[in-house]
Amino acid sequence: MSNWNFWSILVFIIAILIISPVLAIFYSAFSGNTELWPHLFSTVLPKYTINTFILMFGVGSLSLFFGVSTAWIITRYDFPIKTFLEWALLLPAAIPAYIIAYTYTDILEYAGPIQGLLRDFFGWNNAKDYWFPNIRSMGGAIFVMSSVLYPYIFLMARASFISTPLSYYHTSMLHGKNVFFNVALPLARPSIVAGLALVLMETISDFGTVDYFAIETLTLGVFNVWLGMNSLSGASQISSVLFLIVVILLTLELIARKRQKYYEKSSGQNISSPAKANGIFALTCLVTCLIPLFLGFVIPVAVLLKFVVNGYAIIDLFNIIYITLTSVSLAVCSSIIVMIISILMIVVSAYNSNNFHKILIFLSSCGYAFPGIILAVGIVVFVGWLNDIIYFHINYFSGGIIILIFSYSIRFLAVGNGAIKSGVTKIHLNLIDSSRIMGFNFFRIITRIVMPLIYTNILVGGILVFVDILKELPMTLLLRPFNFETLATYVYQYASDEMLEESSLAALMIVIAGIGPVILLNSMIKRSGKTKEKESFLF
Repeated sequence: MSNWNFWSILVFIIAILIISPVLAIFYSAFSGNTELWPHLFSTVLPKYTINTFILMFGVGSLSLFFGVSTAWIITRYDFPIKTFLEWALLLPAAIPAYIIAYTYTDILEYAGPIQGLLRDFFGWNNAKDYWFPNIRSMGGAIFVMSSVLYPYIFLMARASFISTPLSYYHTSMLHGKNVFFNVALPLARPSIVAGLALVLMETISDFGTVDYFAIETLTLGVFNVWLGMNSLSGASQISSVLFLIVVILLTLELIARKRQKYYEKSSGQNISSPAKANGIFALTCLVTCLIPLFLGFVIPVAVLLKFVVNGYAIIDLFNIIYITLTSVSLAVCSSIIVMIISILMIVVSAYNSNNFHKILIFLSSCGYAFPGIILAVGIVVFVGWLNDIIYFHINYFSGGIIILIFSYSIRFLAVGNGAIKSGVTKIHLNLIDSSRIMGFNFFRIITRIVMPLIYTNILVGGILVFVDILKELPMTLLLRPFNFETLATYVYQYASDEMLEESSLAALMIVIAGIGPVILLNSMIKRSGKTKEKESFLF
């Protein structure tokens, strides 16, 4: 159906509300105090931009090395504990980058155990006697962020390696060519580029790590100009620069996905099976896979557990329990709202809309690609403008919670849409037409036909949205009501004041919440036997 009706109008209104904050960024940037542009260009903007690109290049390169190497080894070779590593290599994705930054700073700083052990062993007295890399630096940020972001590339590359037909490898070997560089890598390039684009978008949206390491990127610049200079229009102007970078990354990702379908040519041929690795080579494979796992998960979690044990006496347990309940309640409510909107949008798009609606729904799904701090700027501008037109008679706290839920809906709607779309595409249109013939209205079709068939997709999408909201820092930090804490803001407040032991239990709660979806999605991979199911839910 292409006619306008209640459902299409409802989706239209929701899509406009979701898209408006992004448009508000440009409105604020070019209609506000434009005199700031020359000042920003002559002072901080070049430095912010250069640092952002250096960080993107470093994180992208190291994540490529970790992700592609481990994906190839896991796919191509059989060695000890491979079955465990297949899903364990995804665990670093459960830990926010800023928590990794806090733990490694404690380990590697001057007063930490590593440098202390070196001083005792070599007899050094102070920092003048030796050189040690500074963890709070650009290199340190690249290291910690790559340790948790490489799973994006690991997933995409592994999916492509698995789908490559065995005959391609045989042909390459017959001609004396290297299988990895001449077959696997060129065929996996679109998937790898798509994963790399996701890594880079996560890199430019990071706030906690760059703030803790004092690296002046565009994201941190938005925060500093907004709160430090009290200039919302200046923050919008920097956000517009970030927006252009995101658009470029999105374009690269879409091009990669379009090209990808021309490379997947398994078409009934035998898929390659792992080769047995023995001796030194098996040990090399094992160590290569264990390094990113230890760097991105085992060591940080061990440090957090040590903090919890050592600082148990000073941890405010009751306050953390209260904040945990608050965070979980907010995340549950927000994830339910996101999934309801996703179900409505995707079902209407598939069965009850025109091309205009499809374009609006696609645009409303782009919020996940934008840094949270950019969306926070747009939401403040949009809600302020809306409040001038329609004065909202609600108290400050309730209004702040509503704005937070609204911001989460914009930011993470793409996650819910991806999960629902992967389920809806499997429902044949004839089933919907038959339901209409039987007298079902559109609401009954959604509740009685569609939702029971995509129950698993709804569950997985909801869990992923829940975890993303629980980890979200910059939007929550900027938009929350006064004296309102979530686990992420609680960890940030204490860790930024070097009170790591006080924040350790809350940080561990975030990590535990992130492990669940990794285990759930890995079990779905095993049940379906197709790694691409994982990609569709995650991305």
